[in-house]
Amino acid sequence: MSQPWTVVVPVKRLVAAKSRLRGGLPGVPHEELALALVADTLDAVRACPEVGGVLVVTDDVRVRAEAPAAAARWLADVADAGLNGAFRHGAAQVPGPVAGITADLPALRPAELAVALRAAREAPPGVRCFVADTPGTGTVLLTAPAGVPLGPRFGPGSAAAHAASGARPLDGDWPSLRRDVDTPDDLAAAARLGLGPRTARLAAGCLTG
Repeated sequence: MSQPWTVVVPVKRLVAAKSRLRGGLPGVPHEELALALVADTLDAVRACPEVGGVLVVTDDVRVRAEAPAAAARWLADVADAGLNGAFRHGAAQVPGPVAGITADLPALRPAELAVALRAAREAPPGVRCFVADTPGTGTVLLTAPAGVPLGPRFGPGSAAAHAASGARPLDGDWPSLRRDVDTPDDLAAAARLGLGPRTARLAAGCLTG
């Protein structure tokens, strides 16, 4: 039987997270919304049958407290290392196949993540894989088989950067996996797919269309 994936999920301090989403839900404190995105992402990842463990890399006290509720472990972040440094730090603790995923996928369906991870497992030996976001320029998921460095290049233009690094794009129709949330418009699009329970409770009555 194939070894299950360990998924690394870096999370910024909530006060600094998702700055472009600030004010996206009128009357809802920004940190509450940012935490809800994380919680719904973690719950969906942990419910995926291909995932054997979840490792949250964070220095935020509230996010650390959230990890056990999602049956996840947490690891202290490396100061000033940035998002890619957090992915590398977490992946370095994983001896088997590892996947890095962004923490802003509140509509994520475990079944879609499972299909994507199975597709990554079918790649040639030693090949890393990635899933681009809905616009096609960013990255929501990056995978590496056991013994292969994750090699994260998240940030603006990360899909092209991951492809240039030798990672293989996965092209499945996975709308909930590809729908990361950076702006109020992204959140509205995620709501049309169906938000996870924490984000949905906060969004009730605030989002239309």
